[in-house]
Amino acid sequence: MNHLPMTNQGEPDTLDPRVARREKLNKIVAMGIDPFGKRFDDRDLIKSCHDRSGEVKWTKADGTEVALPDFQDESLDYRGWKSENGPGEESGPTIRVTGRIMLQRGQGKLFFLTIKDWTGEIQIFIGKKQVGESDFELAGLFDLGDLIGAEGRLGRTNTGELTVFAEKLYFHTKMLEPAPDKHAGITNPDLKQRMRYADLAFNDGVMETFLQRTQIVKSMRKTLDDGGFCEVEGPTLHTIAGGAAARPFKTHHNALDMPLTMRIALELHLKRLMVGGMERVYEIGRVYRNEGIDTSHNPEFSLMECYQAYGDYRSMMDLTEKIIIDAIDAIGGGYKREWDGKTIDFTPPFKRSTYAELFQAATGVDCSDESAVIELAKKIGLDTDGKHADVVRNEIFEAKVEDTLEGPIFVMDYPASICPLTKRKSDNPEIAERFELFILGMELANAYTELNDPDMQEALFKTQLQGQDEEDSMAKMDHDFVRALRYAMPPAGGLGIGVDRLVMLLTGKRSIRDIILFPAMRPE
Repeated sequence: MNHLPMTNQGEPDTLDPRVARREKLNKIVAMGIDPFGKRFDDRDLIKSCHDRSGEVKWTKADGTEVALPDFQDESLDYRGWKSENGPGEESGPTIRVTGRIMLQRGQGKLFFLTIKDWTGEIQIFIGKKQVGESDFELAGLFDLGDLIGAEGRLGRTNTGELTVFAEKLYFHTKMLEPAPDKHAGITNPDLKQRMRYADLAFNDGVMETFLQRTQIVKSMRKTLDDGGFCEVEGPTLHTIAGGAAARPFKTHHNALDMPLTMRIALELHLKRLMVGGMERVYEIGRVYRNEGIDTSHNPEFSLMECYQAYGDYRSMMDLTEKIIIDAIDAIGGGYKREWDGKTIDFTPPFKRSTYAELFQAATGVDCSDESAVIELAKKIGLDTDGKHADVVRNEIFEAKVEDTLEGPIFVMDYPASICPLTKRKSDNPEIAERFELFILGMELANAYTELNDPDMQEALFKTQLQGQDEEDSMAKMDHDFVRALRYAMPPAGGLGIGVDRLVMLLTGKRSIRDIILFPAMRPE
């Protein structure tokens, strides 16, 4: 098959940079070199090369070792420094690096490259005298974006830049597509998400963001593991979409000839495990909600849910705060972080306020005054016909209160009837022991004192909330879950944290799609 771009006349398009790249690939093959590489052992990661910069030494002709100057000093003239210290020689460790070519310059018998691996960038010096005729010919066939390797001495150029002075070159893979503009990179948001591989390879800071995401998730696991929690994996295919209020994705199991849904939450299977005696249990996994897309919502997202026997929602507040603080400590940068032009102060302890207090502060209405709540709802244009008063209260809360919550703030004690999986307060059955953590108007965590009364749970499953679409409601009957509760689930606290939103806030990214590696997109 001919992979070359062609003109309308059927000839190779010599103006297309892909043609030149394939011609170079053919020349590399002609040199007896595999243009798609092979095993490369004992490589040094580029970050480790920078860490070893202190091993570069300057020794005078009489054998005296001289301390090198401060290379962070922008006024340093390293060439002049060497001249002042008289005849001598620089030495350094021999290293083997590999990476993608990000910059090329030079001509004649000298080339300078900047290569990048997933830990950093470093300069490569290629001299014809140092690498020999064959490798220097190979260097002339390099393109931006190619993956190459170099072995040589670690040292400093006359400008003081840390550099690998190559003595041997390796070729790992020819990039056949033209490289993006070296300054702008890929700027189109759609292409950045669709071509995440190119976004990671060529756009500054993208790799660091996703590596920080990994560190945050590792930190969450460590905090939970250190707290005695056990990580498990629950099913992603459910017969009943339970544990949240969301519209599921539907599928079909051919072998069993039965309809299934993708999970919308992790909750009900984790609680079954608590019934079985796993007293502290968690899962970090993908959930799927067939709903809209915006800067803080994606239909496929990562959720952490955990359950602690003999705890309650206040136990979960303490745990939530610790998980977030530990994650910040893991990636560094301090507790005051910039996000969308605003500063979030994560310094503990986080503020705690009740739903009712915040409702009245933002609207001037006592949320226990049902007639005043209905009047306010109509005033701001909300439809109240056929809706339970608590549903109306919560629609007002979402419209008028949430955007005022700069946070981090724990909003406690929600109307009970919108929390069918939550234990009621012993002194007020109209209030559920639930909190949500809000930061800049965005919900980040949701937690309950878990309802473990099987009779009450069954009654709540049977009661469909007024004004809610049945397909979207979490008040659905799950007979096996109710049966599980009859085997005695201990009193417990349960917590869910949106992993993607946490990563957004801690890495300063405005859109959830900037911290999901491969968000769902329409076909090209």
